[in-house]
Amino acid sequence: MKKLYLTPKWLLTRIMVGSMLAVFPFTVFGGEPADRSYDFHEVSDECSRIARANNRKFKRSPGSILVAREIVNSGFETGCIDYEAFILSAELVHAHEPDFGLAFKLGKLYFEKNDEVHALEFLEDALGLATTEAEKSEVRTLLNRIYRNKTNYDEYQVPRYLLPDPLKGTDGKAIADPSDWNLQRRKEILGLFENHVYGKVPEGFSPELVFETHESDANALGGKATRRQVSIRFKNDPGMHSIDVLMYIPNDREGPAPAFTGLSFYGNPTIHPDPAIRMTDKWMRNNEDFKIQNNRLSEASRGVRSGRWPVEKIIDRGYALITAYYGDLDPDMYHAYEQGIYQMAYKDGQTHPAPDEWGSLAVWAWGLSRIMDYLELDRDIDSDRVAVMGHSRIGKTALWAGATDDRFAIVISNNSGCGGAALSRRRFGETVAVINTSFPHWFCNNFNKFNNREDELPLDQHMLLSLIAPRPLYVASALEDRWADPKGEFLSAYHASRVYELLGYKGLPVDEMPSVNQPVMGTIGYHIREGKHDVTDYDWEQYMNFADKHFGRK
Repeated sequence: MKKLYLTPKWLLTRIMVGSMLAVFPFTVFGGEPADRSYDFHEVSDECSRIARANNRKFKRSPGSILVAREIVNSGFETGCIDYEAFILSAELVHAHEPDFGLAFKLGKLYFEKNDEVHALEFLEDALGLATTEAEKSEVRTLLNRIYRNKTNYDEYQVPRYLLPDPLKGTDGKAIADPSDWNLQRRKEILGLFENHVYGKVPEGFSPELVFETHESDANALGGKATRRQVSIRFKNDPGMHSIDVLMYIPNDREGPAPAFTGLSFYGNPTIHPDPAIRMTDKWMRNNEDFKIQNNRLSEASRGVRSGRWPVEKIIDRGYALITAYYGDLDPDMYHAYEQGIYQMAYKDGQTHPAPDEWGSLAVWAWGLSRIMDYLELDRDIDSDRVAVMGHSRIGKTALWAGATDDRFAIVISNNSGCGGAALSRRRFGETVAVINTSFPHWFCNNFNKFNNREDELPLDQHMLLSLIAPRPLYVASALEDRWADPKGEFLSAYHASRVYELLGYKGLPVDEMPSVNQPVMGTIGYHIREGKHDVTDYDWEQYMNFADKHFGRK
């Protein structure tokens, strides 16, 4: 006589048989259930025990799924079954039949239990299953709270990592000379960033530009500058988009002026109180401090951001300043893909960019290149000596603009952090997962694949900086801006130096991170200043010194 072993499989089979006998008269023959009095507590307790014994996994037989679905349909909220049985049963049903609602409910339950590991597992599933922007927004809100709770500011908690080698081709061969870099490796790296991070400009999108000059006044700023205001429009654009460019050009100069260009966050009237700057009626993020209400600037908004744009100091140093509002190109709002430049590039029936097509950062960078198109035609600007500068998200933008358009003679990144100058693999401060859930529109959708999987990236940000070689590059950090990972920004510049050296230039002139307020300037410059996430007069002083050095100015 054989011995009878009470195995989990045997017990689960007995439970399933009893359940099916109760349910089948209803489900198969269409009548009322013959008897639905079986004890859910008994069933769920046994399911929980069996699930634990099998390392949280039921066998995915039709019978086990039937029992689990019955438990899920009853719901622990009704008091019919216990909390653990509901979760374990829901996991089984979701594994067999992936469902957004169930994944999201599981993620929320684990989040409420402070079980971040399982919360992340199911919320990330839910994000992948979401079909509407409202569903995605709900999931991202919870994910972002979890990711931010895991933020690391402890250098000892930075994981060990291995950076991809910018001087090794995808074929595994070493890049040994400048021609190998220019003809092979640079193109490979650029393609990696287009496909996995920033997205590519849609194929065939190259609208014809129309330049409209609104004024050119040589008596600006008390007569020491010419103020020029130009709109860049796009031929055959039914949306009538425009990039409204504000220029201040020094009058005291010999020949065309070298220039700094960059995008502002709140529009041209905010960078200086000059009443002649054309007021814009474009959408603007509300800000009580800046007197922005109903998403529009007011006369009281003039000059509210002048602290970040020292116009007179730039003019006094002999440089022109060219700026435009980043919202002219993209409104910087999640799922606003029907607005801005995006819609001009859509194919018939398209409503949002493809997974490898541009996010907002690449749209803004594209706009900077269109400004450069105009500057090449303006005889008062030395288009061979234009530095592109950006802060924070526009610092990321400036780096990508410099990587994709070598007409920018100097590239300057101010506190650009994750997705900018900081190494992603360090996972210090803002991470790939945090930035993608907080600002999912900034990058191409493919970048989401690397949330919490930075080591799987075939690149890191030192490779972005290497794309600017051999042109001068400046990276700046702030001591209190730990969110942007100052050390990661420095290390990115340090590791990019190998490419500069291959091309015959000295990158960073130091091997160790300099002290606070002690700038270093080779072909790559770097400083970390005291203070917070901001652009200050100190930063601008270093940028002008750096430009003087590389533009051959005294």
